[in-house]
Amino acid sequence: MTHLPVGKHLPVRKHLSVRMARWSAHHPWRAIAAWFLFVFVCLGLGIAVGGNMAQSADYRVGEAGRAEALQEQGGLERKPLERVLITTRAPGPLDTGKAGAAVRDITDRMKRLPEVASVAAPVRSADGTAVRVDVTMKGPEQEGKKHIDPLLAQTAEVQKSYPDLRVEESGGPSISKDVQGQRSEDFSRTEMIALPVTLIVLLLVFRSLAMATVPLLLAITSIMSAIGLSMLASHVFPDAGVGTNVILLIGMAVGVDYTLFYLKREREERARSGGRLSSEAVVELAAATSGRAVVMSGLAVAASSATLYLADDVIFSSLATGAIVVTVAAVISSLTVLPALLTTLGRRAERRVERRARKGKPARPAKPQKTGRITEAMLRPTGKHPAITLAVAVFAMLLMAAPLLGLKLTDVGRETYDRNLPAMQTYHRLNAAFPELKASNQIVVRAEPERAAEVTAALNDLAARTKTDPLFGGRPKLLTSPDRRITMLELGVPHDMSTQAARDSLTKVRESYMPATIDRLPGVEAEVSGEVARYVDYPEHQKRKMPMIFGALLLVTFALTVLAFRSVVLGLVGALLNLLSAGASLGLLTLVFQGTWAEGLLGFTSMGSIGSRVPLFLFVILFGLSMDYQVFVISRIREAVQNGVPTRTAVLDGIRSSAGVVTSAALVMVTVFASFIPLHLIEMKQFGFSLAVAVLLDAFVIRLLILPAAMLLLGERTWWPSRPRAQVAAPAERTPQNVG
Repeated sequence: MTHLPVGKHLPVRKHLSVRMARWSAHHPWRAIAAWFLFVFVCLGLGIAVGGNMAQSADYRVGEAGRAEALQEQGGLERKPLERVLITTRAPGPLDTGKAGAAVRDITDRMKRLPEVASVAAPVRSADGTAVRVDVTMKGPEQEGKKHIDPLLAQTAEVQKSYPDLRVEESGGPSISKDVQGQRSEDFSRTEMIALPVTLIVLLLVFRSLAMATVPLLLAITSIMSAIGLSMLASHVFPDAGVGTNVILLIGMAVGVDYTLFYLKREREERARSGGRLSSEAVVELAAATSGRAVVMSGLAVAASSATLYLADDVIFSSLATGAIVVTVAAVISSLTVLPALLTTLGRRAERRVERRARKGKPARPAKPQKTGRITEAMLRPTGKHPAITLAVAVFAMLLMAAPLLGLKLTDVGRETYDRNLPAMQTYHRLNAAFPELKASNQIVVRAEPERAAEVTAALNDLAARTKTDPLFGGRPKLLTSPDRRITMLELGVPHDMSTQAARDSLTKVRESYMPATIDRLPGVEAEVSGEVARYVDYPEHQKRKMPMIFGALLLVTFALTVLAFRSVVLGLVGALLNLLSAGASLGLLTLVFQGTWAEGLLGFTSMGSIGSRVPLFLFVILFGLSMDYQVFVISRIREAVQNGVPTRTAVLDGIRSSAGVVTSAALVMVTVFASFIPLHLIEMKQFGFSLAVAVLLDAFVIRLLILPAAMLLLGERTWWPSRPRAQVAAPAERTPQNVG
C-alpha cells in the first residue's frame, strides 16, 4: 500500500490546528502521555492549592448588600444560626416539665461545644405547643455547614433521652448540609444515566466500541483537568459552589461534540481516500477543516461565557469560570491528543487491511454516506419553497417564545427545597409554630456614636408603627454595635419571602415607615436587608445587568461569526437565529415551569416564576453552544463554495453532509442536559430543561429549516462583503496523480 507523505502534497493552510495535529500524528504516544500528564498536573495543582469558596461578602448586591456591609462594620453580620425545636409527638399540649428538662439538657450540651458562640434563652410558641432554643455558631455564615455535625449529634442524643418528645434541629447550616448531600447524590445518578446513554448514542453513530469510547474518554479527562484549573481560578473568581456543576454540564456536551466533529470528518476523509492516504495524512486533512471549526466553536463558547462576568455577581462569575476552563480543556484535547488517538486507531485499521490482503481477502468497501430520511424530509420543502419554509418556521418559533410576555423572575427561596429532607421538615414545623421566623426585614443605620440615642428612638418609633400591621409579627429586635456607630432593627415577617405579603412588607418599610422616621434624621445612612430584601433585590440587580450582557453577547456572536466567515450578513443572521432559538426555549420553559400543569410530569412544585439566574445563563451558554453547529455547518458550505460550487448547491449539500454529525451531537447534548431534569433543585431542573429544548430546536428547526432557507434566499449575498475564493487546486484526496 502506498501512502501520500504527510504535508508534502496537501494544499491545506498551515492553521494552528493543522500544525498541532501533524506533530500529534507523528508522535502519538508522546502526545497521549503529554495529555494525561497535563490532566494530572492540573488536577494535582488544584487539589494541592485548594479551592477558594465564596464568602458572605461576595454575595452582596443592591441595597440589601449595602446594608450587610454596614452590619459587618458593626459586628452585627449574620452568623450561622441553628434552632432546636421541641414539640410533643402526640396531639395535645406540651409537657412543661419534660420540655423544660430537654431545654436545659440541649442548652448545656450546646454551650460546651467549641463550635458554638452563644445559646439564647428558650422561646415558647404563642399556642404553647412548641419551644425553641436558638444556637449561634462561631465563624462566618457560609462556613456553618462545615461544622454542623457536632451540633446535630448533640440534638440526636437529647432526642434519645426524651423519646416522648420530638427534639429536632434546623437552620441555615443544617439545611445547606442536607441540600449539598442530596445534590451530590443527584449528580451521581445523573452521571450513571448520562454516561451509558451517551455511549449508546456514540455506538449507534460509529458502530465501533473503540471509536465510541474516544469521545467519552476525552470528555471525562477534559472535565478532570477543568476541575483542577477551576480550583486555581477560584482564587481570582471565588467559587459559589456551582463551578463543578457547570463543568459537568458543559464538559460532557462540548467534550463529546468537539471530538465527534473531528471523528466524523476523519472517517469521511479516510473513506474518500480509499486507502491511498496514510493515517497521518487523513488526520491532517480533518484538522484543516474540523480542527479549525473546533477552535472557533471553543472560542465562541468561552467568549460568550465571559460576558457573565459583567453581571457583577459571584454566582455568575463562578458559572463563567467553569464554562470557560472546561471548554478550553476540551479544545486542547481535541487538537492534541485526539489526532494521536485517531492515528493509532487508523494504523491498527491499516494493519488489518494489509493482513486481509496477504490472505487474499478483498478489502471491505467503505459504506457510502447516506442522508437520513428525516433530514431529507425536512430539506425537501426548504429547497423547493425556501420563503414559505422560513416564514412558517420563524412563526412557529415566535409562537413558542410567546409565553415570555408573562415571564416572572424571582430568586429561588429556601422553601423550594425538597420537603423530604430532615432539616427541611423541621424548618417547616418551625415556621408553623413560630411564623415570625419565616422572613425578616433588617433596618441598618450608620451614624456618629453621639447620635446613637437619637437613632435608637427613631427605630423604636418605626417598630411601634408595625405593631398593628399584619405584614409584621413577633417581637422587634434592636441591636447596637460596641462602638455605637451601627444600629440595627430586625422585624419579623410571618410570611414566606416568596409571597406578595412579604414583598409588601419590604415596600412598606422602604417607602412608608423609613421616610416617616429614620429618614428624617439628617446625616445618617440607612439601608434595609434581611431575607425579603435579599429575595427582592437579587432579581432586580439581574434585570439591570441584562441589557448590557445581552448587548455584549450579541456583539461577541456577531464579531466571531464575521471573523470565522468574513461575512457581515452571516454575522447578523447568526445573532438573530440565536435570539430566536433562545427566545423559543425560554418561552417553553415559562410555559412549563411557571404554571402547575407539568408538576406531576417533571416532579416539581411550581414557584409561579422562573429562577432569576436561569434566563441569563441560558442565553449566554446557548449562544456559545449554537456556534458549535453554526461554525461546523457553515464551514462545510463555505468549503464547497471555495471549491467552485454554487451557493444554492453548496447549502443543500452542506446541510446534508453535516446533518448526521449535528444530529448525533445534539442527541448527546440533549441526553446530558435532560439528565438534569430529575434533580431535586428546581433551578437545576430549569437549567436542564431549557438547554435540552434549546439544543433540539437549534439542531432541527434552526439548522435544518431556518438557516438553509435564509441562505437560499440570500444566495451569493450571504457572503457579503467578501466571497469565498475558489481554490487553485483540488483537494489532495481527490487527485490520485499526487499519490506517491
